[in-house]
Amino acid sequence: MRNVASAMAAVPPLTGGLADSVFARAEREPALPVLAHRAGPAAPVWRTVTAAELRDRVADVARGLVAAGISPGHRVALMSRTRHEWTVFAHAVWAVGAELVPVHPASARDQVEWILRETGCVAVLVEDEHGVMTVGTVCARLPRLRHVWQLDTGALADLAADGAAVPYTTVESLRRLVPPDATAAVVHTSGTSGRPLGCALSHRGLAYPCDTLLAGWAHTAARPGQRPSVLAFLPFSHVYGLMIMVMCVRGGVLLGHEPEVTEAALTSALGTFRPTYLHGVPSVYERLHKIFLRTARQAGRGALFERAARTARDFAAAEERRRLGAGPGPGLELRLQHALYERTVYRGLRAALGGRVVRGTSGGSALGRELGLFYEGIGMFVHDGYGLTETSGGITMQPLGREKSGTVGTALPGTAIRVADDGEILVRGPSVFQGYAGDEQATRAALRGGWLATGDLGRLDADGYLTITGRKKDVIVTSSGRTVAPGPLEERLRAHPLVHQAVVIGDGRPCVGALITLDPDFLAHWRAALSLPGDAPAREAREENALREEITRAVASANSSVSRAESIRVYRVLPEPFAADDGLLTPSLKLRRDAVVRHHAAEIEAMYAARSRPRPLVREPADRDETDDVFR
Repeated sequence: MRNVASAMAAVPPLTGGLADSVFARAEREPALPVLAHRAGPAAPVWRTVTAAELRDRVADVARGLVAAGISPGHRVALMSRTRHEWTVFAHAVWAVGAELVPVHPASARDQVEWILRETGCVAVLVEDEHGVMTVGTVCARLPRLRHVWQLDTGALADLAADGAAVPYTTVESLRRLVPPDATAAVVHTSGTSGRPLGCALSHRGLAYPCDTLLAGWAHTAARPGQRPSVLAFLPFSHVYGLMIMVMCVRGGVLLGHEPEVTEAALTSALGTFRPTYLHGVPSVYERLHKIFLRTARQAGRGALFERAARTARDFAAAEERRRLGAGPGPGLELRLQHALYERTVYRGLRAALGGRVVRGTSGGSALGRELGLFYEGIGMFVHDGYGLTETSGGITMQPLGREKSGTVGTALPGTAIRVADDGEILVRGPSVFQGYAGDEQATRAALRGGWLATGDLGRLDADGYLTITGRKKDVIVTSSGRTVAPGPLEERLRAHPLVHQAVVIGDGRPCVGALITLDPDFLAHWRAALSLPGDAPAREAREENALREEITRAVASANSSVSRAESIRVYRVLPEPFAADDGLLTPSLKLRRDAVVRHHAAEIEAMYAARSRPRPLVREPADRDETDDVFR
């Protein structure tokens, strides 16, 4: 059993609650802009909120909460997209000693009812009329719920007005009474395999990884002379987004809020806010790469981009070998090629992200090594982080000057990581949660002798770098007894620009299979770029054959990373992407594998039945079986 623990960092111990950082920053730097927002997704101007203004708004809303009867220990839900009011309201809740219960705004009615009931919320702030209607349909079954406030109708201003008669000293007294080990938030897991569990996270637990990262890595978040800034577009209702918000507020990092997650809105926000550090999930970085490729092809520069991307990966890999003491670094020819593409390609790619991004973090699931090398090679190092809701966010980080793509880095100082004999990752440290709210049995199952059983599989190398290999519950066992981790195969499939989503299956089946959806934007570009002769029926047939060949290549590329017995032998391309609306994705866009398998049971049966009638299109090497493909 491998066991790696990092030494304690020089982080001052927390003495109060999370709201203290708002008041302390306003005392030290009252004129410092700390939050930013804009009127709409196309608005070019960002309005900033200073540290003093944030303190005053938090205090005013907190006084309104007191007037509404919110007391220490009460739980208050917040159901909104990523807006600057989210940050204000959260710190107001913490200022009066109450506990925050974030709820994703796209949650279904039954999910909202279950979360509000199980956590015993006495109030909820929703964003809009849709949220009011959702909560309104379940209010009769929530006897403890006393207040429903609507953000878009001026709820924060109304709370401030209602609290005008409450002395400011009342909020000050409540804030100073909050102990670091009090529960700050009940944050729910993504619920990929059932109902989400509410994780009770303390003020200390949420602050510790943020303060540790700020102490050791904050100076890398911007170029010398620039002030660090982060664009928040991930949902604050999940721990990754919540951690970003807390870290920026505690570190005085300018935090821009973008509620829209469309391609157009994010492109506009990146170009106008111009962040220095980027936080995202793998699908965001995959999408950006596809946008780069699509734009280059539309401009007739597709081949140039692909050569530049290959050079970027090669250059980054050589740099990695050098910093890890395993090689001399890029050779002269590679350095010259990289310098050429820096002038002709890479500079333009960074400009599309605002021109100031120097680093980024990917979380939520594994970021492919090749994609990580690409971003490092174009001048924007993106490292893969690791953490869970149960650990209050991130628990690993790439050591500066010793970064290793394809891993999630090493344990944060003060955190210990072990890998059990069965490959499960175990974690111990100050950020580990207090337990599942209202579920002692699940808490006992997760916490074993002070160690958190994460449910994730991984391995630690000799230098303490952790690599995530999958989830215990996701491991596939074929009818022949072969165990297969689906994650790496799915990651390789999504690397193809035409592939949007992939679910690898095969439990109890004779071989591994895959359900694939296509990227609608890139598919439209790909179709437009085809020049096929003949009448309409002939063109459609040739187009389908060409598409089949492309996806078969994607499958073959994925299979090249595993053994023959673990490779994908059958697959089906589905006509529509998986979506949260049909219950196949969580609100944070993670796959609900069991739901996918149930929903597409007929397609899966047909796919395996068709294996007896193979239709080879692109032959693999002679020592490999041919892959059967089924298009709908």
